[in-house]
Amino acid sequence: MKKVEIAKGVVAGGGELVFIAGPCVIESREMALDLAKRLANLANKLNVAFVFKASFDKANRTSVDSFRGPGIDKGLDILAEIRARFGVPVVTDVHEPWQCARVAEVCDILQIPAFLARQTDLVVAAGETGAVVNVKKGQFMAPEDMAQVIRKIESTGNKRIILCERGASFGYHNLVADMRSLLIMRELGYPVVMDATHSVQRPGGLGTGSGGDGRFAPALARAAVATGVDGVFMETHIDPRVAKSDAANAIKFSEIEKLWKTLLKIHEIVK
Repeated sequence: MKKVEIAKGVVAGGGELVFIAGPCVIESREMALDLAKRLANLANKLNVAFVFKASFDKANRTSVDSFRGPGIDKGLDILAEIRARFGVPVVTDVHEPWQCARVAEVCDILQIPAFLARQTDLVVAAGETGAVVNVKKGQFMAPEDMAQVIRKIESTGNKRIILCERGASFGYHNLVADMRSLLIMRELGYPVVMDATHSVQRPGGLGTGSGGDGRFAPALARAAVATGVDGVFMETHIDPRVAKSDAANAIKFSEIEKLWKTLLKIHEIVK
């Protein structure tokens, strides 16, 4: 298993569980900074490796009317402020090759959305930045298919790769989490992260948006850590009911501390 250094003191594949958490999308500067501060303080309290996650643009929304975020300019300014103010590494999505170099100037991890995991130009552009690349396995892909994604990134000379499971298509408007995929992807030699909240999503299930059932996300996170993963990805919000993206899947922030403590206990047993 390769060790991937994300930032000083934050290493995926090094034996410690990495927590990646934040809102689905940056709703405002104030909202993002407030949640980042809360999460950073919690990470310090529990002495865990933490990466703040938020998207500056949700380009793959179900409806043209869906909230997408502040855009790349304002979004990167906010992420840079969070990184500097709270001393935490940050990760955000990239959707087009031209975005990669700009995002890598600010973010420690470039995240390839699941829908775009096979987009060669995007994956290669992300690899060429030299930043850590977190690739979410497409819902339509078998876990062993990620070997080819790895080859694309490695072709740039970049071996700072993380693979992420977020569920597989299970008929229309539904996903299923196959814990075998976590083990299969780890056999490819790179750290694996479980995206617990997107794995309970129902893509397009609301007609004009994606539904889901966030109450099952903690259970999937526990199962994934028990199976053996290097990190857990989860979206959180102060009040998920009013979240502007993926409201049905996010875990309420007030529940995060208890969940992280449980995951740490399970990880210690497995390790």
